[in-house]
Amino acid sequence: MNTKLAKMIDHTLLKPEATEEGVKQLCAEAREYGFASVCINPVQVKLAAKLLAGSGVKVCTVIGFPLGACVSAVKAFEAKTAVEQGAEEVDMVLNIGALKDKNYALVESDVREVVKASGKGIVVKVILENCLLDSDEITKACQLCEAAGADFVKTSTGFNKSGAKAEDIRTMKAAVGDRMKIKAAGGIRDYETAMAMIDAGAVRIGASKSIEIVNHE
Repeated sequence: MNTKLAKMIDHTLLKPEATEEGVKQLCAEAREYGFASVCINPVQVKLAAKLLAGSGVKVCTVIGFPLGACVSAVKAFEAKTAVEQGAEEVDMVLNIGALKDKNYALVESDVREVVKASGKGIVVKVILENCLLDSDEITKACQLCEAAGADFVKTSTGFNKSGAKAEDIRTMKAAVGDRMKIKAAGGIRDYETAMAMIDAGAVRIGASKSIEIVNHE
């Protein structure tokens, strides 16, 4: 097993039909393999936090997922509630329509509200949904997320027409340098794909096929 790679993976279960039993299995696997976090839907944060207490595996959840189209106050409330229930990292979806409209003040304030609501010490990752953006929009989104105080920019929800691409990660890296971190997610199902994302500049991988990835021979 590749233990170094395991510590870069958010072991993910975001299906709408995810059950309590599925979350229990996910958390057991995360403990066994030493993944960076489990990434689960907000309704399952409290359970995951209980199961992972003292393990060193963080609890990550998603905010405004998967569309990013709810109002900022709702995203902020969702983030605050998740943190109160044990989330240590939140992956929020950018207001994509506002970015397309060039309403940059709204995009930035939307992220800023979640950062503020999450509080100190909570890692905020912003999902850009790159498959809906051109390279200039990706660059602008990264700049706005940085200005708003987010910690990471993330490629994709995994629920749209395509997922992570190395070329998009290189665009993100050019925009944020070493000032922010990059998470790749969406369609990463094997070791080779995961390593291509890391080589392009990602430091975190979101995947549901995490065990297959780290057990690559």
